[in-house]
Amino acid sequence: MPESGQKTTQEHITETATGEVARRTGLLVTLVLGGLTALPPLSMDMYLPALPEVTGALHAPAATIQLTLTACLAGMALGQLVVGPMSDRWGRRRPLLIGMIVYALATAVCALAPTAELLIGFRLLQGLAGAAGIVIARAVVRDLYDGVEMARFFSTLMLISGVAPIIAPLIGGQILRITDWRGVFHVLTVIGVLLTVVVWRFLDETLPPERRHEGGVGQALRTMRGLLADRVFAGYMLTGGLAFAALFAYISASPFVVQEIYGASPQTFSLLFGLNSIGLVAVGQINGKLLVGRVSLDKALGWGLGTIVLASLALLLMTSGVFGEVGLVPVAAGLFVLMSAMGLAMPNTNAQALMRTPHAAGSASALLGTTSFLVGAVASPLVGMAGEHTAVPMAVVQLSCAVLAVACFLGLCRPWRAAPGAEGARRTAA
Repeated sequence: MPESGQKTTQEHITETATGEVARRTGLLVTLVLGGLTALPPLSMDMYLPALPEVTGALHAPAATIQLTLTACLAGMALGQLVVGPMSDRWGRRRPLLIGMIVYALATAVCALAPTAELLIGFRLLQGLAGAAGIVIARAVVRDLYDGVEMARFFSTLMLISGVAPIIAPLIGGQILRITDWRGVFHVLTVIGVLLTVVVWRFLDETLPPERRHEGGVGQALRTMRGLLADRVFAGYMLTGGLAFAALFAYISASPFVVQEIYGASPQTFSLLFGLNSIGLVAVGQINGKLLVGRVSLDKALGWGLGTIVLASLALLLMTSGVFGEVGLVPVAAGLFVLMSAMGLAMPNTNAQALMRTPHAAGSASALLGTTSFLVGAVASPLVGMAGEHTAVPMAVVQLSCAVLAVACFLGLCRPWRAAPGAEGARRTAA
């Protein structure tokens, strides 16, 4: 009996130690992946308060300067199509490290750009390289997790990466108090270098050689074609992309709407942007901690999409003068609701799509990211077509994207056809 009891105690100690190591490792991976997924909002949002200043400094119209956002977004979209299949063939670490090094170099050149055209060009390169962090972070999640756990992990990542859009415009606004817009890119360069070192030091390979694809470009294209032929996967991909476009319409238009139309300072804009990001993070945590496992992912996604449609409609009515002259507070409230609802839409579309693709997580992640960023890149210049003195185009683009997202969700995903246990069966099959 003593020997048996002693053995039980030793086993308990071993299991406890193993659990602690696993938790530490899991936390470390979460922080690294959170940093990688924070890269896009850092690259975009820290720069937003400087947009009006860049317009004057480079003697270019607002529509041209907004192309610096579009170029970075398009680069992140196209880069994922390359990096995703590369990571399925060569593993996650090597393409990620190369991408991060190029990102840091391109960002350093952006800080020195003398013209709008050169800035646009290197923002494109910055986006192409930064795509490695986005697509590989999602692929690593698919390597490590499945089903409900994957949905919860995406919500956790939203908490970590959500800190970036909260602090990025605040940092950008403070940088502008002591230096000009070029200082923003100097800070981004340092962040890129630090992330590169963290990835090299702490992120292990998560795709074993036996699960890698040996084919070249042709095999990658065939894999993507097969994914696109999956109606449900395509539905979640388009739903997430259109929801992201509604979000990016806000990102690209809000500096001019808040500062030029409503007369707010860069610091006030940064504060409002941070509050909206807090809403997104908070709802994302409600999704991951309370809803996932209790409510189907499709139902939570439907709630999020419905809220985005209602918030977009309210913004259109306010900005078009239906309620008369409205101030900044009602418009900011509408934007807060829209941003918060993204905490239901984005993690659940990613989780539902990736559950169907355990055999090609990198390629699937690339398609999800590329669709989101390309549709967002199209939405960006549309919000500025009517000039800098009206917010109506922003609201029109947001409402159009939200309605189309609902149409794709209902028409392609057809969530009502899933039996009560279908989601769990699909996770088991994956």
